[in-house]
Parts: sequence; structure tokens; C-alpha cells
Amino acid sequence: MSAVIGLSTYAYLWRWSEVNPKPMTLQEMIIDAAELGAEVFQICDYAPVETLSSAELKQVRSTAASHDVILELGTRGIRSDHLQRYGHIAEALGATFIRSMVQPADTPVHEATDLLGGTVDDFSARGLTLGLETYEQLSSAELVGLVETVNSPALGIVLDPGNCVANLELPHDVVERTAAWVNNLHIKDFTFSRQPGWVGFYFSGAPLGEGLLDYSAMSQAADAAGRGLHQIIEHWLPRRGSPEETLRDERMWTQQAIDYLRSKNQ
Repeated sequence: MSAVIGLSTYAYLWRWSEVNPKPMTLQEMIIDAAELGAEVFQICDYAPVETLSSAELKQVRSTAASHDVILELGTRGIRSDHLQRYGHIAEALGATFIRSMVQPADTPVHEATDLLGGTVDDFSARGLTLGLETYEQLSSAELVGLVETVNSPALGIVLDPGNCVANLELPHDVVERTAAWVNNLHIKDFTFSRQPGWVGFYFSGAPLGEGLLDYSAMSQAADAAGRGLHQIIEHWLPRRGSPEETLRDERMWTQQAIDYLRSKNQ
């Protein structure tokens, strides 16, 4: 298999926000992603999708299909009613993959296994797959333990090692610990810089290939190309001094990320 490269709404975060005088619509993002050569578009943490009517969801699905783009969906939380709602949205969009996160403040970790078990069984019967993302509120060891316990082919891990730095986990350790369970990759680069006066650090995004993400090690550990894993580009792009600069840099980062992944997967 070859690498499957995709884009997320997080690669368009500023362009669909109020920072943009003319915020991009969901269809416009999908079309732009297709023009850049993306094969997948992940609608991730994009609250407006919950308000779309059946007709509007059908239109989004049609737009993606006409541009040969596979749709995925992303949310947060593992409450059964919430995931079921997103399962229905996914089906309306023709999406089969849903990314979510365990949020301990909403769902204690000790309740997560029971909550997920029934939902994942139902998702599996409906042809849906769930991926739980690595991030700082839950250690990667706890996340692996949860996925191992549920033990379903319809449940895996969305690997994004930069998210775990705030929990004092090294990206390399997160990659190695989760690799066997990964069913989706979030590709975003990150770096540290000194705060003014040399007091503390600022941890933020970087153009792909210019930061601390060891993409090659991450891809190889998860056997991304061999397993045909979808590699979804995201950004942590700090807001610039003006809307024009912010929107310009987001476009540049997105193009650079697409080019970088292509060069690494030839």
C-alpha cells in the first residue's frame, strides 16, 4: 500500500474562523483539499457540523464524492449518546472513521471501558471505526490499556505525539508505546522557543519538517504506508500580527505539509 494523505479542519482553523473576512465553508475546505491533492478530509472538532440538516449533510457528502475525497469525522468525549450522535452524522456523510478523545473530567477513566464496549460493538456492526487520540489529559499508557481491554478491531488510537508533551511524555516514547494500536495519524510539527528574557519556554506549532516531530520514525513505527493508514495534516499555527499574515501562513503551512509528506512517501 502507499501513503494516504489527508487534511483536517485544523489545517484550515483560521480560514474558517472569524479571523477570515470571508470564512471558508465546509465545502470550500473540501474542494481546496482536493485541489492540493489530499485524498481524505477529516472534519475534526468542527462544531457547525452538528447543526447541519440532513439535506446539508448530503450536500457535503456529494461535494466530497465528486472530488474523490474520503470524509472522516472528529469529536471529543466518549459518552454513548454523544458518540451515537456522531455515528449518525458519519453515516449521513458516508464517513466510516470517527476520532474522539477520552476526557477524564467528563468521563472517569475507570468508567471508560464499560462505556466504550457497547458503543464499539455497535459501531463495528455498522461498519464504523473509532480512534481515540493521544493527548495530555490521559497518559499514553492509560490509553493503550483502555484500547487493549476493549480489544476490538473497531477501536484504535489516533497518534499525535506532540499532544502528550504537556504531560511530560517524550514523543518518541508515545510513538513506541502506541504504534501497534494506531489506526489514524495526525501529522503536525511542533517546537520549543525561549520566552523573552530567557524565562521559560513557548511550545507551539512549526511548519512540517522544521520542528521536533520525527515523522519518519513515527510513520515507520506504525507501518503507516504498509497498513494504508490515513495521515491527516493539522497545524498549531500561532495567530500572526494581522489577519492577512495569519491566513497567508496557514495556506503556506498547508502546502508545505502536503509537499513534505509527498516527498517522504515517494
